[in-house]
Amino acid sequence: MQVSRIRRTGGPQASAAERPTVARRALARPRGWDWPALALAALAALPILAILLAAPSGGMDAIVHMAGSVLPRYVVNTAALMALTGMLAGFIGVGCAWLVTAAEFPGRRVLGWALVLPLAVPAYIAAYIYADLLDYAGPVQGALRGAFGEGTGALVPPIRSLPGGAFILAIVLYPYVYLLARAAFAAQSLAQFRAARSLGAAPSRAFWRIALPAARPAIAGGLALVLMETLADFGVAEYFAIPTFSTGIFRSWLAMGDKQAALKLAAIMLLFVIALVALEASTRSGRSESRDGRARGAAPLIELSPGRRILASLACALPVLLGFVLPALHLARLATSEAALGATRDLAAYASDSLWLGLATAFACLAAALLLAFARSRSASPLVGGAIRLATLGYALPGALLAVGLLAPLGAFDVELTRFARDTLGYAPGGLLLTGTSLFLIYALSVRFLTVAYNSVESGMATIPANLDAAARSLGAGPARVLARIHAPLLAPSLGAAAALVFIDTLRELPATLILRPFNLETLATRTYRLASDERLAEASIPALILLAAGILPVILLHRTARR
Repeated sequence: MQVSRIRRTGGPQASAAERPTVARRALARPRGWDWPALALAALAALPILAILLAAPSGGMDAIVHMAGSVLPRYVVNTAALMALTGMLAGFIGVGCAWLVTAAEFPGRRVLGWALVLPLAVPAYIAAYIYADLLDYAGPVQGALRGAFGEGTGALVPPIRSLPGGAFILAIVLYPYVYLLARAAFAAQSLAQFRAARSLGAAPSRAFWRIALPAARPAIAGGLALVLMETLADFGVAEYFAIPTFSTGIFRSWLAMGDKQAALKLAAIMLLFVIALVALEASTRSGRSESRDGRARGAAPLIELSPGRRILASLACALPVLLGFVLPALHLARLATSEAALGATRDLAAYASDSLWLGLATAFACLAAALLLAFARSRSASPLVGGAIRLATLGYALPGALLAVGLLAPLGAFDVELTRFARDTLGYAPGGLLLTGTSLFLIYALSVRFLTVAYNSVESGMATIPANLDAAARSLGAGPARVLARIHAPLLAPSLGAAAALVFIDTLRELPATLILRPFNLETLATRTYRLASDERLAEASIPALILLAAGILPVILLHRTARR
C-alpha cells in the first residue's frame, strides 16, 4: 500500500509551495543521509544484480542444454502449479469474502476472522500432514478399506501430485485473496448493487455485473500475492516431487554442483517474479468510483433462505477446517505420542538456534528499515527513491533464488578474502570466512524480510508531523539526534510490529536457511523438514506445532490491519 510522505522543510508547517516539485526532485542529488541509504539499498539489491549479470555468462550452450532437458518441465510445472493454486485460492477467497460481506448466516462473525487462520500454517507443514492422512498407509484410506473393501482406498486422489500441491497451497494461501476482496466488497458502492436488484437482476447477476468488477483490482492484488508465494514455494514441491524452478535451483546448486545451471534457472525465475511484481503494482491504482460501504447493523445485501444460510456457514467453515483446524488437531495428536516426546531432548537447542537467528535478523532489518525510511522522508533524490524500491523487492524473491543470487558474487569475494587473510595476515580459518557462517545467513534473511520491516516503519514515519523535525532543527539538533530522540520513540509501535513479523517469518523460512545455514545450525523449520522428509512426522510434530502457533501472531496483526 502506498503511503503519502510528508516532506520535511524548514518551516513549522510545510505548505504545498514549499514541497519539492517534480522538476526540483529531478535536479536533486544524493547528500547526507542519502549515501548510507544507497549503500544499504545496494547490499539489499545485490542478489538481483548478481543474477542479472551472471545470466549471460557461459554463452547459450547452457540454455540450449536445459531447453532440451529440464527447462520445459520446470516451466510447465511452475506455471501449472501457479495457475491451479490461483484458481482455487481465488474461488475460495472471493466466495467466502462475498458471503461474509453480503449475507447473514449462523457463525458469520466468528468465521469472518477465522477464515484468516490458515495463513498461520506453513505450506510445507500442511503438505506433511495431508500426505500422512491421505497416503495408502494413512488413516483415511485405511478406514475406507476397512469399511468398504480393499479397492476403495484407491478412490482417494493421490495427494503427492501437482493437483495435490495446488490444493495444499490454495487452502493455506487463500486468505490473501479473502482479506483484500472482503475489504473491497465492504467499501464499494451499495447503491449500484441495490439499483441492479431493483431493476430485476438476480443476486448472482448483480454480483457478476456490479460487485465483482468493482472489486477486481483488489482481487488481482490478492492473487498476485498468492502466485508469489506459490512461485517461492520449496517445501511442498520438494516433498511431493514436483519439479519446479525452486526445486531445480536447489538441486542444481547443491545436489549436482552446477552453479551455471542454477544461475540460469534463477534468471528465468526472476522473469516470473518481475511479472508478478508488475501485476501487484498495477492493482494499486484500481479504485471503486463510489464508496458508501455497508454500515454496521445494516440489512444484508442478499437474503438467504434457512437452508442456504446453513450452506453458507458450511462453505465458509470448510476452508478453516481444512486449512487450520485439521492440521492443528493432527499435529496436536501426534505431539502426544511417545515418538514425539522422545524427540524433544534436543528441542531446546533447535528453539535456541531459531530464537537467536530470528532476533538477529529482526534487529538487522529494523536498523536498515529505520535508516531507509528516515532517508526517504528527507530526500528529494529520485535515485534514492528508486534504490529503496529496488532494495525492498526482497520479499518477492523466492528463498532459493535469493540464496543463489547471494552465493554467486559473495562466494567469489569470499575466496579472495580468505586467500588474502591466509597469505598476508597469516590467518588460516580452515574454510571460507563468510560463506557457510551465521553472519552470511543473517544477511540473506535480512534481504528477504527487509520489505516487511520497511513497510511497517514507513507507514509509522508518515504519521510523524513535519513540524517536530523543524522544531528540533531550530534547537540545533542534527539528523542523527532527531532520529534517535524523536522518530525512534514515536515509531516504537511500528518497530515492535515490524520486529514481530520479521522474527516469525525468519522462524518459518525454509529454502534460504537450508542452502545457507552453517553445518552446526538447525532451526525448527529445518528440523521439521528433515524429519518429515524421512517420514518421521510424529517426531516433527512438536517443532511444527510451535511454528504453527508462532504464525498466529502475524495473522492477527494482518486481520486487524485489514479491518482498519
